[in-house]
Amino acid sequence: MFRDERRTPHVSETKLVVEARDATAGIIVLKDGRPLSPEQQKAEQSRLENYVRNPDELNRKRKQEKEDADRTLRILKALPDAFLFEADGTQEGTVGVGRPGDRLVRLKFRPNPAYDPPTRVEQVLTGMAGTLLVDANEKRIAEINGTLQKDVGFGWGILGHLDSGGRFVVQQADVGNKQWELTRMELAFTGKILIFKKLNIRSSDIFSGFRPVPKDLSFAQAVDLLKKEVTRIAPNSNGRNSSEQKTRVDGGQAGLSFTRRTQFVHG
Repeated sequence: MFRDERRTPHVSETKLVVEARDATAGIIVLKDGRPLSPEQQKAEQSRLENYVRNPDELNRKRKQEKEDADRTLRILKALPDAFLFEADGTQEGTVGVGRPGDRLVRLKFRPNPAYDPPTRVEQVLTGMAGTLLVDANEKRIAEINGTLQKDVGFGWGILGHLDSGGRFVVQQADVGNKQWELTRMELAFTGKILIFKKLNIRSSDIFSGFRPVPKDLSFAQAVDLLKKEVTRIAPNSNGRNSSEQKTRVDGGQAGLSFTRRTQFVHG
């Protein structure tokens, strides 16, 4: 279970999330810094209960989450081939980036001109340059910070493109007991889909309050757990523990997608 604080140009919301066996269950508890109205609370609970009552809807949700995770994994697997790397010193890990006190290896990366992306999912990497922080002992990526150096087409330019200057930052950390989780993610991309439709992905997520839940938890059990947690925190729902932070961002429209179910592994 964790807390997801998400901001876009249009909305700011805080959600409680539980990862279950079937899919991820989440319920909004704050919107624009304020607790939900009774009507909004009822709508959120009804939305979750709809998944519990309708297996087909839950299956669609599970399928979408798997597709997002598969895209993420494909991008991660492509990194060694898609980029050329150069050592750029070291720095210490911090809360939210690696592990405090651990020495992180910093690498610069730039596109490998010999790389031929097998699908449109990996095409975004052909124009990306930036830096990578790696915990070599744990074999984990602690941070990726990348910027598009040129316009990048996806679907061979037929489906659309991302504009030069687009940027993403992904951070990961040990949140206890050698459990690595995403701690921050930001996306800022513009472009076009199918030539005509403008694309504007701007979002920032910070996740917080990681707590283990029973293994093999069903979606229905996850929903019950969320309801109990909402009741428990209701008197203090307008407050936030600043030490609890975590991030999720999805830019799947452009073939660039990250989900917290896929952890970053180096090598």
